[in-house]
Amino acid sequence: MRIHVATDHAGLEFSQQLQQHLRDQGHEVIDHGPDHYDALDDYPSFCINAAQGVARDERAGVPALGVVFGGSGNGEQMAANKVAGIRAALVWNDEIAELAREHNNANVISIGARQHPVEDAIRFIDRFIATPFTGDERHVRRIAQLGEYEQTGAIAGKQVDAP
Repeated sequence: MRIHVATDHAGLEFSQQLQQHLRDQGHEVIDHGPDHYDALDDYPSFCINAAQGVARDERAGVPALGVVFGGSGNGEQMAANKVAGIRAALVWNDEIAELAREHNNANVISIGARQHPVEDAIRFIDRFIATPFTGDERHVRRIAQLGEYEQTGAIAGKQVDAP
């Protein structure tokens, strides 16, 4: 599996340890940065680039997921979710890592590097990667509605208030 990784300065050490773990597991890791510590770096471009890599791979039929880190993981998740086709989930425990894949077919995981020890983050990511999407009709329908809204600004047969 190809794994796209991005972080900000708060998650740089996590990212480096995680990338080695993923390579040791046989995954192809694409690092979208940063490549050095800068306390004033801006995470949006790193995370958007990782998310674009996942979306591009999915369109090409290449199995891929993404991992984004930050101090809390919130901003990184928001940045990744700006990319069409990305369903980034903020994960804080094993159950959420699994549910993000099972129910939402999340393709990016976001984790707060200041919120968890690296061992927990690695475990969340391993569970995220190993958990398949159930494909249940209700989940497929809901994901399709998100995609429809993302593309058209509406969901057929549903009331969505105008912006």
